[in-house]
Amino acid sequence: MAKNNRGDRAGRKELVDRVVKIKRCAAVVKGGRRFSFAAMVVAGDGKGKAGWGYGKANEVPPCVDKAQRKASRRMTVAPIVDGTIPHEVKGRFGAARVILLPARPGTGIIAGESVRSVCEAFGITDILTKSFGSNNPVSLVKATFQALDQLRTKQDIEHLRGVTLG
Repeated sequence: MAKNNRGDRAGRKELVDRVVKIKRCAAVVKGGRRFSFAAMVVAGDGKGKAGWGYGKANEVPPCVDKAQRKASRRMTVAPIVDGTIPHEVKGRFGAARVILLPARPGTGIIAGESVRSVCEAFGITDILTKSFGSNNPVSLVKATFQALDQLRTKQDIEHLRGVTLG
């Protein structure tokens, strides 16, 4: 009898994966250099749910697979209103700082490569961004996720405060 695939594999088909960075590390040993690889992957459904994963292995395909599996397990939800974010947010991870601003329809994703991959994974179509400090792709992805975790919709704020906003 064939073994069933795990539940997360069935749900992976609709996820969009973007490889943000592949790093190569060399360890010098007696016979020469031994290389290992690390990959940062962002995966999302394009409907407000995405995650990031970091995987390491001795070859590139296994480390990308590990990163994809970790990204699909570590999904977070961000509110998206008409293809953009509800309000301005700032995110920080290490020396990387990111500012995300809502944009009007038709603006597109104005962002660098790392922040763009996160926005596309979440399904954000119109956004203005600016990054400061470190330009390390791994830190920028983590800072972007940290910023998007701070987002709240108007209904969330009304519910938290127990008032109706005008």
